[in-house]
Amino acid sequence: MVILELEKADKTMHEMEVMRQNGLWGMVANRLYYALFHTVSAMLINDRHEVGTHRGAVNKFSLFYVKEGVFTPIEGRLYSLLQSLREDGDYNCSIDIQQEEVEEKLVPTLQLIDKIKQYIAGHSR
Repeated sequence: MVILELEKADKTMHEMEVMRQNGLWGMVANRLYYALFHTVSAMLINDRHEVGTHRGAVNKFSLFYVKEGVFTPIEGRLYSLLQSLREDGDYNCSIDIQQEEVEEKLVPTLQLIDKIKQYIAGHSR
């Protein structure tokens, strides 16, 4: 399951790049969030934590990894912000996700995904 989640994350990153090239910023935010979600899910599964809801994954990331000092509070907030941005873009018809909102989160999210993958590689079971 860990490998499948990581493959899904990689596929989602490819989709995000296609959306980015086409200026579809709401979809870029969506795909960026889901790439991180699948990467976090892989880590939770790897460490034998149950993966449930999206909010549960954010909470478990905070509880098991941010509070323990594996990841920073800034990284924890980034995950929460991406989830909120994705929800706003997907469900709130009055919100139009702007390029600047997404692009400022792009590099930090890619770095966090890489950091999680490195963690998994060092803690494989």
